[in-house]
Amino acid sequence: MPLLFSYGSLQQEDVQLATFGRRLDGERDELLEFEPSLVKIDDPEVVAKIGQTYHANVTSTVNPSSRVPGMVFDVTDAELVRVDAYELAFSYSRIEAALASGKRAWVYVSEAER
Repeated sequence: MPLLFSYGSLQQEDVQLATFGRRLDGERDELLEFEPSLVKIDDPEVVAKIGQTYHANVTSTVNPSSRVPGMVFDVTDAELVRVDAYELAFSYSRIEAALASGKRAWVYVSEAER
């Protein structure tokens, strides 16, 4: 099963239910060589819908001590396709990255940061 790392909204139960149709069980972990950042939301409809003007994001660094806390989840291939559609709506794409646990997982980053 693929591993999915979330540092943002995919940790929320309501987002999990809407995206996957179930609550995900996960473990705390940290994304290595990234730091937290924000992406401005330019679409007024999205701002009105979620009540925020920025999305959480992560930015890659060359600093080995940089870490972003979050959760790692086991998901199915079909669920990964669903989350691709969810994240694409916010102009995020999926990359593979290393976690502090030694695992590798998929994580979503803003297209603006790639």
